[in-house]
Amino acid sequence: MDERIHEHAEVLVDWSARVEAGDDVVLSVAEGAHDLTVAVAEKLGERGANPLVTYDSDEVSRAYLTAYDGEFGTGEHELAMIENADVYLRLGGGRNTSALADVSGEVRQAYATASAELREARMKTDWVSTVHPTRSLAQQAGMAYEEYRDFAYDAILRDWESLADEMAEMKNVLDSGSEVRIEKEKTDLTMSIEGRTAVNSAASVAYDSHNLPSGEVFTAPHATEGEVLFDVPMTVNGKRLRDVSLTFEGGEVVDFSAGVNEDELETILDTDDGARRLGELGIGMNRGIDRFTDNILFDEKMGDTIHLALGRAYDACLPEGEEGNGSAVHVDLITDMSEGRMEVDGEVVQRNGVFDWEEGFEG
Repeated sequence: MDERIHEHAEVLVDWSARVEAGDDVVLSVAEGAHDLTVAVAEKLGERGANPLVTYDSDEVSRAYLTAYDGEFGTGEHELAMIENADVYLRLGGGRNTSALADVSGEVRQAYATASAELREARMKTDWVSTVHPTRSLAQQAGMAYEEYRDFAYDAILRDWESLADEMAEMKNVLDSGSEVRIEKEKTDLTMSIEGRTAVNSAASVAYDSHNLPSGEVFTAPHATEGEVLFDVPMTVNGKRLRDVSLTFEGGEVVDFSAGVNEDELETILDTDDGARRLGELGIGMNRGIDRFTDNILFDEKMGDTIHLALGRAYDACLPEGEEGNGSAVHVDLITDMSEGRMEVDGEVVQRNGVFDWEEGFEG
């Protein structure tokens, strides 16, 4: 077994999830993540934790969703399992990244809505999502398998403490700011971040961060106005979205288009009222990710990108007692900032993908 798999497992268990002796841990395992699961199980045994392994397969999900006829239930048995877990680890890496492509949007909407309570329960655990590099992911990224493995581990096996210190600068800028403006070709968007708290997403629950790899700073915007072009292609629900354009008025999407699969974009926006509002503004800062791979877990962390998510806002960004945007979806869309700028309260913080504290920044 590649030694990096063991390193990946150690980072996940110790740095990311902070697993302790006696913790009850749910491992949700995709078809291709067997080797990583073995390595994680070994680490959990060394830590004295109690794992429960479940099988997470898009092909299984497709079979169920295409056969089911009726209203979806909440899944009380699954809810009971999650509510009794301390840690929830999702180990992704399937065999077919488009396995759900022929499941209708109406069915996916209904299932997402029925599963809302399960998602909320998972978010109350120390949950972390990661991915084991597989041949299907390499193919989706347009890379040789060996090349993709090197890419994935360069992004995952980082000096996370040092990156956390660097990202703290961006967190401080956002925490003290009131308005963000994003400008580039076909994009001029403003949003309020007044009263919000940014998350220094350093791949650890200790930072309110739940992805490995991570490497972003994100917050929950509101009062969004203007238009934005998402020029980074992204596969959502098994369908490729390309050149998505959104127009916001009064914080809500009032017009939209997409170069490819516009019907899928419309399905997302029609999920519920919250799906037409932003739940997240994220700023990628992981320089270990140096190319687009059509995988949101990696692409949204890339150092010269900004992503915005339609749908649910994260509670960690909100003042205590305040409810942010609620939705059954949280769909990230990415814009390339290698030719553009981001301002906070009128001050340029990033220009052409370079932050104002980095060498090469032009004010």
